[in-house]
Amino acid sequence: VKENYVFFDKVEKPKKNPIPTRLKNWDNFVILKHDSNSILAKFLLREGRNPEIGDKFSSRHGQKGVCGFLKSIQDMPFSEKGISPDIIMNPHGFPSRMTIGKTIEIILSKYACLSCKFEDGSIFKKINLEKLNRCLANFGFVPNGKDFMYCGMTGDLINNEIYSGIVFYQRLKHMVSDKIHSRATGLKSKLTFQPIEGRSKGGGLRFGEMERDCIISFGASELALDRLLINSDIYEAKFDKKSGILNTSNSYKDVYIVRIPYACKLLLQELQSMNIIARLNFNK
Repeated sequence: VKENYVFFDKVEKPKKNPIPTRLKNWDNFVILKHDSNSILAKFLLREGRNPEIGDKFSSRHGQKGVCGFLKSIQDMPFSEKGISPDIIMNPHGFPSRMTIGKTIEIILSKYACLSCKFEDGSIFKKINLEKLNRCLANFGFVPNGKDFMYCGMTGDLINNEIYSGIVFYQRLKHMVSDKIHSRATGLKSKLTFQPIEGRSKGGGLRFGEMERDCIISFGASELALDRLLINSDIYEAKFDKKSGILNTSNSYKDVYIVRIPYACKLLLQELQSMNIIARLNFNK
């Protein structure tokens, strides 16, 4: 027994599919006492994580985005004063979301750092952008907040001016290490015979219309057959040779065995319940 060791008298049974635990720090704890002389202990655990591709970030203006690329500091672009950005944002998010307050925050924070003053960037104060531009020019910066930058890998000057400055960013709880999921085999739905959905239940990943179109565009027909039929809800359905209607009897006389998705079989039965008969023509 060593110092700071904790012993428990009552424990709960683990779940069927427990979430894998990582090394966490013990941050704080609270001990509560009930009337029945039982003690309840609550622990606050803290885990440090480095940003990785797929993690979500957002500014205070609702400009959320996912990290799509990580690069070392020596390969990042830099200005004439040797300043390299921490985050490079795609500017196509401004016309659609129209977050003008973020552009004002960037240039106003830039001026506040250069002048060593606190500035009010709220909606209750009108900001004189022309005055800000003159102040930035007095400090040796481009008046409109843009800077000329050099490529960190080649050292060449980038032909376009880049709008840069200081802005508050926050990391959201949507992290790829919590959402990563894969499945080989598992449970299937009793209704559709397709894999169940949900990460907590060990469900399958949805292969939607866009994924199907990508596979078709590559000409990978065998892969499309494997994803959409064989590893999904393949079913051997019986169709009557004369009428071409789905046969649900136990007899295998005068029927054709057709391998179709089980969802197709359900669709045919639902159409029959609405007095719409779908027939398969085996003569052609």
